[in-house]
Amino acid sequence: MASSSTLSSLVFPHLFLLNNPSKSPLLPFSTTSSPNPPRIRRPSIEASSSNSRRDAYVIDEKTQLLLERYGIDPSELEPRRDKKSRRKREEVEKQLPEETKAPRTTHKLLQVLGGKARRKKLLSPKGMDVRPMMEVVKGAAFGILQVAGGSPAFLRQGRWLDLYSGTGSVGIEAISRGCSEVHFVEMDPWVVTEVLRPNLEWTGFLDVSVIHRVRVESFLEQAEHSLCKDGPFDYISVTPPYTAVDYSTLMEQLAMSCLVGKDTFILVEYPLGTAMLDSCGCLVKVADRRFGRTHLAVYGPTWSQKKRK
Repeated sequence: MASSSTLSSLVFPHLFLLNNPSKSPLLPFSTTSSPNPPRIRRPSIEASSSNSRRDAYVIDEKTQLLLERYGIDPSELEPRRDKKSRRKREEVEKQLPEETKAPRTTHKLLQVLGGKARRKKLLSPKGMDVRPMMEVVKGAAFGILQVAGGSPAFLRQGRWLDLYSGTGSVGIEAISRGCSEVHFVEMDPWVVTEVLRPNLEWTGFLDVSVIHRVRVESFLEQAEHSLCKDGPFDYISVTPPYTAVDYSTLMEQLAMSCLVGKDTFILVEYPLGTAMLDSCGCLVKVADRRFGRTHLAVYGPTWSQKKRK
């Protein structure tokens, strides 16, 4: 009969080995391999630090200009982890007091494409907080307007309303091509002081410009008591921040506004995946173009459709 120590060694071999290390066998108790062998953790080695990874995605001004011309958002090229950290950093910066935020700066990446101020460089803010209309989109927009207006070589004269104007590049292009007056609507005081007004002074268009430092929604509501006495605008450009506007609500507000007449043309820049109606009040959709992730819709009077044909 086996002793109690022998029985315990057979039933609880691991306890026996712990209590008697000198009697440990050279071979394992079972000749069959374990179905789940223990994994050996290897030390993880990071190839680059967070700073070097962030520096690897710095885009120079020439590359950024090229990407923006072809409808590519430079921030889309960053890895997902970097985009999340960038969004978190932006949220934190919004909560910081003004004196602790990093100073905003400008650069000259934009230019006037046609007219009397052709090839003049324009200021724009660094970063993506203000997103000007890409030059390829702007050139196509004015080409459509000129053909639809019956004068492919130049823009039909009139008054222009530039909503969400930002740098003012669209309204400045309009003045350069022959518009008599442009109203710029921009709510950011820094953009107005450091970008929009200097651009108007540099091009010599300040005297034929009116700047409204107010939200677009408030401007449209107040227009009935101020601007409507001068009649509707001949052209209206709408280039809002994609994520900060409800396009259906905005277009409905425009359709009912006294600023829009039966002969008005409306340019609308909108992102991929946004559904745009075929009409805006009494105006019909004249054109709808795609430039990468950016779309451009042009609404105009019914007679402009015949001009395009």
